[in-house]
Amino acid sequence: MPKLEFNKLQKRLRRHTGQAIEDYRMIEDGDRVMVCLSGGKDSYTMLDILMNLQKSAPVRFELVAVNMDQKQPGFPEHVLPEYLDGLGIEYYIVNRDTYSIVKEKIPEGKTTCGLCSRLRRGTLYGFAEQIGANKIALGHHKDDMVQTLFLNMFYGSRMAAMPPKLLSDDKRNIIIRPLAYCREADIEKFSAYKQFPIIPCNLCGSQENLQRQNIRKMLLEWEKQDGSRIEKIFSSMQNIAPSQLADTALFDFANLDIDRSLDREPHPFDASQTVDVGGPTALPFVELKR
Repeated sequence: MPKLEFNKLQKRLRRHTGQAIEDYRMIEDGDRVMVCLSGGKDSYTMLDILMNLQKSAPVRFELVAVNMDQKQPGFPEHVLPEYLDGLGIEYYIVNRDTYSIVKEKIPEGKTTCGLCSRLRRGTLYGFAEQIGANKIALGHHKDDMVQTLFLNMFYGSRMAAMPPKLLSDDKRNIIIRPLAYCREADIEKFSAYKQFPIIPCNLCGSQENLQRQNIRKMLLEWEKQDGSRIEKIFSSMQNIAPSQLADTALFDFANLDIDRSLDREPHPFDASQTVDVGGPTALPFVELKR
């Protein structure tokens, strides 16, 4: 990629990240942000962008990089420490053998991602408290969030996705997704240019025919037909009308009532309207007030 093109890409990612942080008040003055680094393109990009924004941000905040070594066979334990040492950032490697737990609990051939994520999440939430971090940053991007929306609809029968900012169920942690406005294609290009030392996920990423991959393929096909399809779907997630859906917990459908105490607002076609009355029980036509 030419340098000029990369500069434009980098500015776009920084702009989108900064806008998401501002829109959802993800990072505020005095925050200590735990940046979860998996060794994938998304988390590397997130750390890089946040470190650059930190230099010019109007608020002061700390960044702490944290990786969880899940003891997967062949995991290159030296890669992340060497990379982070080069950055000069405070970092921690949390060692926990969740790999053995997942392989013991999940039958061969079944999707391990769900249990793996829960174990990793629980460990990282607890560690954030240990190091005094009040925000946990995850590297999910706009494509991830849209995919999760359809994943939950098609396989979970519920309309839910990944929010840009989330308070954990026990209210002890706030999770933020600074890349919420960034597209995966941009992140891939950025990561390739920066030559991040990518570590593949041998436990989850090697599994074929995952439900998420099916959703991803579907959305990619849609976007071939309409290049703005993902953008439109994400915008719809920010523009929800509960009264136009069907969730009785979000909208009080049961107690809807009409109110005709005031005069009806005139309709532009009232003047051209005629009414034919028929049938033995038809009511006499009463002209509406204008």
